[in-house]
Amino acid sequence: MTHRLGQSIGIGLDEGNGKQMLEQSDGAVAPSSPVSMRDAIKTAALDLLIRHGYQGANFGDIAAELATTRANIHYHFGSKQALVDEVLADYVEITLAALAEIWGNNEPFRTKLDAMIAYSRKRYDRHNPAGIEGRPWSLISRLRQDTELLSPAGREASARFSRDLGRIITEAVDVARRNGEFAAAMPVEDVALHLATLADNAAPITIEAQSFERLERLYLGFADIVLTAFPPPTT
Repeated sequence: MTHRLGQSIGIGLDEGNGKQMLEQSDGAVAPSSPVSMRDAIKTAALDLLIRHGYQGANFGDIAAELATTRANIHYHFGSKQALVDEVLADYVEITLAALAEIWGNNEPFRTKLDAMIAYSRKRYDRHNPAGIEGRPWSLISRLRQDTELLSPAGREASARFSRDLGRIITEAVDVARRNGEFAAAMPVEDVALHLATLADNAAPITIEAQSFERLERLYLGFADIVLTAFPPPTT
């Protein structure tokens, strides 16, 4: 059974520290209590999985980073697959919660889009420090390159991310239309599909372009096209 842990991204109450550490590794807040070995293993695994993928990450590298033994990692997780499943499940949950907060608030659509770009930029910068561009920065995107190696639970976590991402963005687009930010005739599902596909492929876009700027231009350019095609009704 997957070990469930609390989260801390300004959305829910903490029940533990593991997801805090995952999110700290992804560029957010620091943990408020001592970190357990299990949580430290998950944090180290997250970074290695993003950098090297499923095949490139191994217990030996995690043990070396934490100055512990492979036997200790086996004690906590039993297998590499179990560790990957738990890290991916936590990552998906954290990311969806953050995106639900970004797209589900009462701000104008363009403000939400700017927040989405900023959230992605923060994750990008975490794995692409100044002077280095084009590195992987999304666990979901990185592990999709190793789909055949994932467990059924891992593949379902990846599929669930795409489904819920589409739902979150569709609801936000529909709210914007109903609030008069776009014309009533705007095809909500088509617009949301384009935005969700862009969000779901954000990391590959930046890797291919060797920069974050193309992703930002694609987001903002598409938003401008939609606004031009379906301007808000005049009063």
